[in-house]
Amino acid sequence: MAVEIEAKMKVADLAVIKDRLIAAGAKLIGEFLERNTFFDTEDRSLLAADEGLRLRLNQDLNTGTKVCIMTFKGPRQHGQLKSREETETTVGSYPDACALIERMGFTRILSFEKRRDSWAFNGCEVELDNLPRIGTFVEIEGPRDEIVLKVREQLQLTDRPLVRASYVAMLMTHLQEAGDPSHEVLFGGDLATQRIGRKADTM
Repeated sequence: MAVEIEAKMKVADLAVIKDRLIAAGAKLIGEFLERNTFFDTEDRSLLAADEGLRLRLNQDLNTGTKVCIMTFKGPRQHGQLKSREETETTVGSYPDACALIERMGFTRILSFEKRRDSWAFNGCEVELDNLPRIGTFVEIEGPRDEIVLKVREQLQLTDRPLVRASYVAMLMTHLQEAGDPSHEVLFGGDLATQRIGRKADTM
């Protein structure tokens, strides 16, 4: 079990942030395509408790390697930045894990894709995220608030408001407001594997 501390900001162009990371000497961890599926009970008991159950299939776009990770997220804790306990483990099969979770009484509430470039910088992981429908974001994850906020300052992102909502919450709100009954939000065409450096998709 670990505590996730993060600052998330919506940005217009990820290529600009990538250039700042390179100039600052950050190290690229990898480029990934994720498929995230969230589960809840029929009466939405996890949502009511501000908890989350996620299954993520993570594909390395350079090697093709796929890793499946199951994560339970605890309720958000009080503080300037978003922080919550996370417990996660690697599982062998994405379809089998989905079936197992459903056999335990949980229902799939939303699946969505995400393009993520992960960087290591000054004690933090900096994630450059592109999601269909809602645009592009930077997440800075680190061990303490002050370290995360320092990296935010170094990347010249202090003018960008902190986003407290999770991606799954933002996507569900978007679907509800659009009157879209679907439970999947996926990229179209070659956007799923498009590398950062070209103009980002910003809705």
